Amino acid sequence: MIGTKILSVRKSKHNGKIVVSKSLGFGTYIQAEGLTQSGGIVETIWKSTLRKIHNSKFVIHNSLILGLGGGTAAKLIRKNWPDAKITGVDIDPVMVELGKKYLGLDGFSVEIKIGDALKELETIGKKFDLVVIDLYNGDKYPEKFETENYIHLVKLHLSKGGVAVFNRLYFGDKRPQAVKFGKRLEKIFSKVDWFYPEANLMFVCSK
Repeated sequence: MIGTKILSVRKSKHNGKIVVSKSLGFGTYIQAEGLTQSGGIVETIWKSTLRKIHNSKFVIHNSLILGLGGGTAAKLIRKNWPDAKITGVDIDPVMVELGKKYLGLDGFSVEIKIGDALKELETIGKKFDLVVIDLYNGDKYPEKFETENYIHLVKLHLSKGGVAVFNRLYFGDKRPQAVKFGKRLEKIFSKVDWFYPEANLMFVCSK
């Protein structure tokens, strides 16, 4: 892209080749294996999704991000609910480090846990008003996070009236996988709203 500057290139055992770029159109963003993970278009997607929750006047006191990445969702939660407590989990310390250096993650007052989003969820003993699930390694959504057991575990950690938001890619061969996942969510949550920003499908789930 014309006007795009490469700020950093790193290798990660979890996300492969990670590139931090800056452009006039998208600002600073982090890509893993060519797919934007934080900043840029991802911020646009999360902004429109979280706006739906914010417009419902539901107040978020305690939030959990599974797949913190560079901190895009944390930035928007902090903006929409300034007093919310935010806990962020990510398995990739490289991604978190780059988020701190280039996307201002350190300024969003996030309690950061480096670890597996399944094991961390099993050990966290509290409930949350908002749980964000954005668990991609590059463009791959790990199978263990698609199971009914994991979805039930997310639901278990929602407070009364709480909301869980699952992010799935929605292009090419990702579409049938996302739809199948949505139908699985509908078996477990009382209400699931399907929301289509850009090339993603966001599931906004109520307990």
